[in-house]
Amino acid sequence: MPRRLFSCTPSRLAAFEDCPRRYRMTYLDRPAPPKGPPWAHTSVGVSVHNALHRWWDVPLPARTPERAGGLLRMAWVTDGFRDREQSAAWRERAAAMVEGYTAGLDPAAEPRAVERQVATRTEQLAFHGRVDRLDQRAGELVVVDYKTGRRPLTEADARGSSALALYALAAGRMLRTPCRRVELHHLPSGTVAVAEHTDASLQRHVQRAESVASDITEATDRLRAGADADAVFAPSPGPLCSWCDFRRHCPQGRAVSPDREPWEGLAE
Repeated sequence: MPRRLFSCTPSRLAAFEDCPRRYRMTYLDRPAPPKGPPWAHTSVGVSVHNALHRWWDVPLPARTPERAGGLLRMAWVTDGFRDREQSAAWRERAAAMVEGYTAGLDPAAEPRAVERQVATRTEQLAFHGRVDRLDQRAGELVVVDYKTGRRPLTEADARGSSALALYALAAGRMLRTPCRRVELHHLPSGTVAVAEHTDASLQRHVQRAESVASDITEATDRLRAGADADAVFAPSPGPLCSWCDFRRHCPQGRAVSPDREPWEGLAE
């Protein structure tokens, strides 16, 4: 019998690549282990994404940088900050980010889509995900992904992102428009990292994703057949363990990385 397609998002594939144990706790364990407290840097990212999403819904005459900052303030996510003062300071910092970013946009240049669900199938995958923004320029689609982390991003980051490549493949197929260009818009630095894919580079990302999916399927089958969970979904201890939602349940992760306060991921 043919094997069912593996249904996945970029986050699901990345979770296994980062740490099979984290994948198991997130997607297989039921009930899932309790997570740690929310992270302040996640709250910043969510708030910025939501503000930029809503900005494009505003009527064109009111689509100003000041309105972007106002949208950020109205829907500010307060989870994870040390106190009200830190949250308020970061709210204003994030508002300045979106105001500066939207000041560089043409408000009349409507995207093809914002927060668009895209999906496609390959020989092994049923892939789906949500694109921050899809532009249409010179008859082709462009995948735009907003980033708010500490580190400015590079062309290598854009080219090496399987998520962006799979978004481009899915968007191009769904909307029947060529889609090869992917962009990482890093709001804190105001920089844009760009990669132009080819059919060959997109196929390499598909093959990589299918390989990860095969490993996940094999490990899941072994687990359901009675194999030891820690053997088939072994941890991958490293620096990222400090930021893992399931850190409290992983002695190996705690042994190799320090505990972090929920606000320590912010670029103070």
